[in-house]
Amino acid sequence: MRNAVRIALTAAIIGGIAALPGLALAEVNAANSPASTSRPFKTTAVARFDTPWAIAFLPDGRMLVTEKGGQLFLVTPAGAKSEVSGVPRVQAGGQNGLLDIAASPGFARDGLIYFSYVEPSVGGGTLALARAGLKEASGKAGLDDLAVIWRASPKGGGGQPGGIIAFAPDGRHLFLSSGDRMEPETAQNTETNRGKILRLNLDGTAPADNPMAAQGGVQAEIWSLGHRNPYGLAFAPDGSLWENEMGPRGGDELNLIRRGANYGWPIVSNGDNYSGVPIPRHRTRPEFEAPVIYWTPIIAPAGLAFYSGKLFPQWRGSAFIGALRGEALMRIAFDSKDGARQADRWEMGARIRDVAVDRDGAIWLIEDASDGHLLRLTPAK
Repeated sequence: MRNAVRIALTAAIIGGIAALPGLALAEVNAANSPASTSRPFKTTAVARFDTPWAIAFLPDGRMLVTEKGGQLFLVTPAGAKSEVSGVPRVQAGGQNGLLDIAASPGFARDGLIYFSYVEPSVGGGTLALARAGLKEASGKAGLDDLAVIWRASPKGGGGQPGGIIAFAPDGRHLFLSSGDRMEPETAQNTETNRGKILRLNLDGTAPADNPMAAQGGVQAEIWSLGHRNPYGLAFAPDGSLWENEMGPRGGDELNLIRRGANYGWPIVSNGDNYSGVPIPRHRTRPEFEAPVIYWTPIIAPAGLAFYSGKLFPQWRGSAFIGALRGEALMRIAFDSKDGARQADRWEMGARIRDVAVDRDGAIWLIEDASDGHLLRLTPAK
């Protein structure tokens, strides 16, 4: 369908069980639901960065912002920036570089931060996860006792690194997205941790109760598989884990992540290969988990955040997704168990890389550009 955004609402299927009630396939035509230029929020540019990638809030209201080239900044809500020293060298280029960042669940006590990056290695850069203390003295900030606690296997790779961090609600585990590095077949290979969502202990080791823990090695880390390019990962208020990923030529996805589930890439997709060669659709292979929402044409979804703040009470429980190709901010509403719909799509005029919510309920965005703005969204009235 020309100029159409196809949003498919499907039930999650595990091992061939029947579709859940109340969820059906729907198609929304972009002509009837275009991106809106009328926004119910005021947008304030707070600071500028060189290709920023991720935002992480600290308990005191300040934030950490990464730049793809390898710089890390401590930023006040008013936009004052100070560079954090001690960041390891990264391999920057294309989709690779310094990626996500997150404060430890116990940051107020331990002062630890976690961040993902592509480190230089033979055959392309290797996705890595590091942990370090954030130390401040004499008005300067730096990383202390830095340790790489996880590396992708095998080393090297192309683009599509993933690298998004989400801590479990109980603070005992972290989940990490790992992209297929432009080698699609690796997403189905359990002897690699590419194309997977991983569940790790806070020290980077594999938990004993993971789905394939008894297999040991890389397999012990895997929580779900069959992912392509996962750039959004977040827990909803009800404790469920959601992920968004970029499809190929069509078929961007929003997925409910289930323990041990296989999401089908590259065997199935709601998009096609860049060459135009079709890929079988999810409906043809019910043994694979289908997306709850998919977008064709693509929006190139990036950051994902759930809202539970006070400034926009009407949006509590909604999720927000930044769109790179779509240059928009999407709001996703959840209408029933496992069901979702695109409720709003606001035109932002820039590629939106990450989305975060502060303790007061303001929504923050960063633009994916060499002169990208850090934006604060508050109610229009």
